[in-house]
Amino acid sequence: MKHLFRFLAIPFFLLGIASCDNNNDNPGPSLTTFNATLNGTSEVPSNASTATGTATLTFNNTTKTFTITVTYSGVTATGGHIHKGAVGVSGDIVFPFTSLTSPITYTSVALTAAQEADLKANLHYVNIHSAAYPGGEIRGQLIKGTTSGGGGGGY
Repeated sequence: MKHLFRFLAIPFFLLGIASCDNNNDNPGPSLTTFNATLNGTSEVPSNASTATGTATLTFNNTTKTFTITVTYSGVTATGGHIHKGAVGVSGDIVFPFTSLTSPITYTSVALTAAQEADLKANLHYVNIHSAAYPGGEIRGQLIKGTTSGGGGGGY
């Protein structure tokens, strides 16, 4: 009987250690990623600028804040921000960038429920302005990509 107990104790011990390896009690934040490609043809009205850019926004579904990185070339920026507006529609500035040097990095305050809903409905765009195009030289719509961590949410 002692031998049987020892024989069974070892697998139970190893199973207990293995079950502790994958701790899902704290899975981390749920993040939703949005991407944009900035160009002159996306502006309203479109323009012939050869400047280009990209933006990646990561929204934290727990804290309701986001961080965005905008990289651009071929333009001397005089302004830059995130506007509310659907594709092809001009909208008001929602989040002004505090720096215009590429790459621009910006972290938001906590979004309201309406701002979060608009973001997740792809109703925000990045706009870079210049002296040549004061209304906006390059623009890119922030489009929802992936959600990760935290057991879902976001799509």
